[in-house]
Amino acid sequence: MAPSACVSFSSSLLPSPFQQNAISTPSIFRPTKLPMFCAFAAPARKKIAAPPSPIGPRKRHWKEGEFPGISETALIGTNRKAPMKNMKKKLDRKNSAKAWVNTVTEELADRISKKQWREALEVFEMLREQPFYYPKEGTYIKLLVLLGRSGQPVRARQIFDQMLEEGCGPTPELYTALLAAYCRNNLIEEAFSVLNQMKVLPNSQPDVFTYSTLIKVCIDSARFDLVESLYEEMAERSIVPNTVTQNTVLSGYGKAGKFDEMEKVLSGMLESKESKPDVWTMNIILSVFGNKGQIEAMERWYEKFRNFGIEPETRTFNILIGAYGKKRMYDKMSSVMEYMRKLQFPWTTSTYNNVIEAFADVGDAQNMEYTFDQMRAEGMRADTKTFCCLINGFANAGLFHKVISMVKLAHRFEIPENISFFNSVIFACAKAEDLMEMERVYKRMKEKECAPNLRTYSLMIEAYEKEGMHDKVYDLEKEMKEMVLVDDESLLILPSPLD
Repeated sequence: MAPSACVSFSSSLLPSPFQQNAISTPSIFRPTKLPMFCAFAAPARKKIAAPPSPIGPRKRHWKEGEFPGISETALIGTNRKAPMKNMKKKLDRKNSAKAWVNTVTEELADRISKKQWREALEVFEMLREQPFYYPKEGTYIKLLVLLGRSGQPVRARQIFDQMLEEGCGPTPELYTALLAAYCRNNLIEEAFSVLNQMKVLPNSQPDVFTYSTLIKVCIDSARFDLVESLYEEMAERSIVPNTVTQNTVLSGYGKAGKFDEMEKVLSGMLESKESKPDVWTMNIILSVFGNKGQIEAMERWYEKFRNFGIEPETRTFNILIGAYGKKRMYDKMSSVMEYMRKLQFPWTTSTYNNVIEAFADVGDAQNMEYTFDQMRAEGMRADTKTFCCLINGFANAGLFHKVISMVKLAHRFEIPENISFFNSVIFACAKAEDLMEMERVYKRMKEKECAPNLRTYSLMIEAYEKEGMHDKVYDLEKEMKEMVLVDDESLLILPSPLD
């Protein structure tokens, strides 16, 4: 019986003159039962009927569900609905695509958090091809920040231009993110170009965060003339510097030794309502005087900040410990550590590093080792500075076998080898008068793409001059002139509130 049902269903889909006539005949739409002969096509023209068969015409008895009559839906044709199972497949495909987009969006967020800019861009391009995904402003900002931090300002600009082409309206936050990408890569002219673009756009005017970012890169590049011009521009636009901005300027003036300008900014903060000093301000000022060895000024400002209502934190005490340690004021250093215990401030890696550094400077290997052992016993993880101090300390004590042990231990702990680490090892080799080992470490530093700084060249040149190797001295001096040198250790003096 199945074949007959199939035939009857397909026959109702075939076009016929009867169907065309039926469309033009209003009686078809009446709610009356159609005659049985409607299943057969009407003759185009009248013909002579054949004589009847002696047996008579053969009639077909249609079963229920097989009636081939033309329904209203079949006549209209254009309103024919898809079967429900096909609709369900479409919905399932749509929901699966949306679920895929959600999964890949999470993957994009994971790549950004891990600072994997190449992978993040690949995932982002996959998402952009999906009709269900529309990038939001926050996604673009995160990508711009990631590319800026990864040293990819050109790609950041490409993403920004792509965003504008897709109709995403620019905002001050997006422009500031692009400007920050240029600033992080010390592209000051490009950053100011973005600032000028913002000034002519009514909906993307620069704000205090835009100017703070620019001021920071100018401070880091010692372009204090630009800092003054930016302050004047902010005043013209009625943009008041906030505490973060002022702390950045304080830090820069302190690093450059511009104490008069620093105290001028600080005095303005003490009188301001919008940029009141905070604990960051306190730490910056204490670091300036502590690293200059001006202990009395450091203690005086500590009391001023306390009277102003600013409470110290762990970083504050670590600054005091480091300052006292450098001046070999061990009693005061110990008092601060006991005071931290009393107030239940935890000793951190920086706390131990400052103590180890204090003993390393004088070659006190015994107390240095004791502090390091206590640090490990309390489960505190050592970092690069820890091993730098230990290597320097053992070198000052003439214990070069201990230096070798510390280098091996640093490799076992997978401590990052930065410029400070290499300089410490070169310093130890110089102390041991092992010129071959110095050259080997210097070569390894170059292989690691770690650029030498002033201290590196000073140590190497001094060693070569001591051995009378003037050709080597000439080569290094020539190399120095071709490089922009930065004393990395000096950059570690002051904390930056924007980092």
